Amino acid sequence: MNSSTAVEQTAAPTTPATTPDGTPDGTRPGAVPLRALRLPGGLSLRWHRRATVVCTVILLALVGAAVWSLTAGDYPMPVSDVVDVLTGGGRRADRYIVMEVRLPRLLTALLVGAALGLAGSLFQTLARNPLGSPDVIGFTVGSATGALAVILVIGGSAAAVAGGAVVGGMLTSVLVYLLARRGGTQGYRLVLVGIGVSSLLSSLNAYLIARASFSDAQSAAVWLTGSLNARGWEHCGPMAAALLLLLPAAVLLGRPLRMLEMGDDAASSLGVRTERARVWLVLIGVGLTAAATAAAGPIPFVALIAPQAVRRLTRATGPNLIGSTLLGALLLALSDLAAQRLLAPTQLPVGVLTGVVGGCYLVWLIVGQWRSKRG
Repeated sequence: MNSSTAVEQTAAPTTPATTPDGTPDGTRPGAVPLRALRLPGGLSLRWHRRATVVCTVILLALVGAAVWSLTAGDYPMPVSDVVDVLTGGGRRADRYIVMEVRLPRLLTALLVGAALGLAGSLFQTLARNPLGSPDVIGFTVGSATGALAVILVIGGSAAAVAGGAVVGGMLTSVLVYLLARRGGTQGYRLVLVGIGVSSLLSSLNAYLIARASFSDAQSAAVWLTGSLNARGWEHCGPMAAALLLLLPAAVLLGRPLRMLEMGDDAASSLGVRTERARVWLVLIGVGLTAAATAAAGPIPFVALIAPQAVRRLTRATGPNLIGSTLLGALLLALSDLAAQRLLAPTQLPVGVLTGVVGGCYLVWLIVGQWRSKRG
């Protein structure tokens, strides 16, 4: 057997995987096969040429969005002045605009979007269902419930709110998983149970707001829309720490996640401890969702759209974790810019804009799924 044949066999999965849209990975129309790069020490690295090109384009778009965010606005600044500020110089007014107003908001948008995109990719792959994103199956609403309980009932600092969001997301995930686990966790059962739990928690959130004082209820209602207004370095720090911890963990679990996409039986036959891997992946996804919710409120549909858009752009098999992370960051950054700049003088919270776009996409997705099952 020659070396090229060995490389091709290493790169290609031996069992056809099932994608979140329900089609086998190896038989999807237009799917581009993976390649394996040989590294020193007998190691190999999966490499997908089209996915690499797509991720590079997304990175360039992220740079463009960052430049636009830091230079445009009511106080326009040339790129040279922004560079002076970032390198330690610049005028006092420029330093305040860039370092205290625009840069923290931009970084929060990028970090929150990246966390939501990664969490969406994890949950959609685990559920093997395009609707299996944290905002659809209730994890985002659960995190919001935990944060609201701290804001309206217990009271506390930003760290306490973040802790409440994490606890709320974890409890919701445990509840949804246990209710959907009977007879084996299936994608559609998980989605349906999650939608039901999400509705119950939304009613609980409304009850908490109704019982709160007017000022607390007003601030909580604004927070529930999902917004990046007035976000500072105190929001960037915890979000960056969460992403730095959970992103490498998700990447390290990429192989078990890819095997789980084939189904539990196939994953077990390939040596994956399915329940253990699933629990760790759920914990990572819930942690990402809770951190994003604590930093910016429940921003809908970024976790739903980013993984599926990346899958269509790259035509790559598997969860596409890095691409989903990058596209999630780009989607939220562009949505925030559109809410600030394009809709001026009215500045909507970014959650309103993502909700409108995501709602239209969700209707299109459900109609497409229904036609594919009937047609």
